[in-house]
Amino acid sequence: MTRYKLVIEYDGRPFVGWQRQINGPSVQQAIEDAIEGFCQRRVTVQCAGRTDAGVHALGQVAHIDLDHDPAPDTVRDAINYHLKPAPVALLAVEQVAHDFHARFDAVARAYCYRIVNRRAPLTVDAGLAWRVAAPLDSDAMHAAAQGLVGRHDFSSFRAAECQANSPVRTLDRLTVTRDRGRIDVTASARSFLHHQVRNIVGTLCLVGTGKWTAPDLVTALEACDRSAAGPTAPPDGLYLTAVRYADEKIG
Repeated sequence: MTRYKLVIEYDGRPFVGWQRQINGPSVQQAIEDAIEGFCQRRVTVQCAGRTDAGVHALGQVAHIDLDHDPAPDTVRDAINYHLKPAPVALLAVEQVAHDFHARFDAVARAYCYRIVNRRAPLTVDAGLAWRVAAPLDSDAMHAAAQGLVGRHDFSSFRAAECQANSPVRTLDRLTVTRDRGRIDVTASARSFLHHQVRNIVGTLCLVGTGKWTAPDLVTALEACDRSAAGPTAPPDGLYLTAVRYADEKIG
């Protein structure tokens, strides 16, 4: 068997999420069906991090095992051919060691949440960003966000259905930047809780509108209670941008 590492981009709008489910099409199903079209057999795709319905990826990582050893470029191009017309593409494929695991070997994951801060409705960004009509102070959001960086109990930003054994996570970076009407919230950590980034973004928007202060955000964090934090931002603006492994840099 030959193991391949896949770097994947997808538009999450048509999918019920990464994981294969019975209630609709998934990204995993699209890729596994494409591999079957290429190899004439079923292959399980293991990913670095399962994304929810409507969430996108610019740098999802997965691995597969094939019982032959075609060139990585052949694997990429053949699977991409069979993926059409699904909005999923393999950006890169490389042969890796047999013990490489896309999920368990990852040392960091990065997400970006895209906000479009304007009164007008979205057109080209519909489903690809969250429109917030009220003016947002991105500098205040960034300053407040630094209170969440580090190792904390993130129960206040954890979905009720989260299956993680512990709510404690180490948030390595959390930044808020603005380019005219677009605000990007970027976060990186070894791993995240279910809805953690979306719950953080929804709460930071309370700071951005002036309803909350930076100390209010810290108080919500220390409460270790989901009801103490702000709303969950919609999935539209969330992108898994990169997964880092040992000796690699993350953007």
